[in-house]
Amino acid sequence: MAELRIVAGAWRGRRIRVPTAGHVRPTADRVREAWMSIVQPALEGAEVVDLCAGSGALGLEALSRGAAHATFVERDARVHPTLRENIRALGADAQATVVRAEATQFVDGPAGEAAADPGRIARTVAFADPPYGEGIALALAERWLAAPFAAIFGVEHEAALTLPTPPAPATADRRVYGETAITLYRTGS
Repeated sequence: MAELRIVAGAWRGRRIRVPTAGHVRPTADRVREAWMSIVQPALEGAEVVDLCAGSGALGLEALSRGAAHATFVERDARVHPTLRENIRALGADAQATVVRAEATQFVDGPAGEAAADPGRIARTVAFADPPYGEGIALALAERWLAAPFAAIFGVEHEAALTLPTPPAPATADRRVYGETAITLYRTGS
């Protein structure tokens, strides 16, 4: 079974497993490291949402770097045992919640409800690494633009895809790493 390493923080160098079931395509170490370095100032004490969680690498990396809690949202029940095993292996059970749901349905529900609470939004950082070619990255970006569910929302997608730009004061920052891109949205408040 393939493994990933936690890049920085309290669990730096620790390894987590990549699920063999489902269509999990984990974020490469260098991309994850760059992504987390960009959002690092917002992670201390943050509530993190890891949409399309897969192995949980993004949420676990955020916890390693000081986030207070991570909610891991993954639709594929076959992936959940490995995700839960990774959380347990790092001793993160008390800081983690695992939810079986489609990412878009999740943000339309609990995360969307958080959008009505500006104080909670200010403490929330969301990540998404959805499967390529299914339109999920665009759907999540459109939902964030309509009603921001996190102060910072980063979504990984194919470099060939350009996601929409938000109106001011919100911002979008697009970074390209080979055939992978990350678009980071910020509320501007």
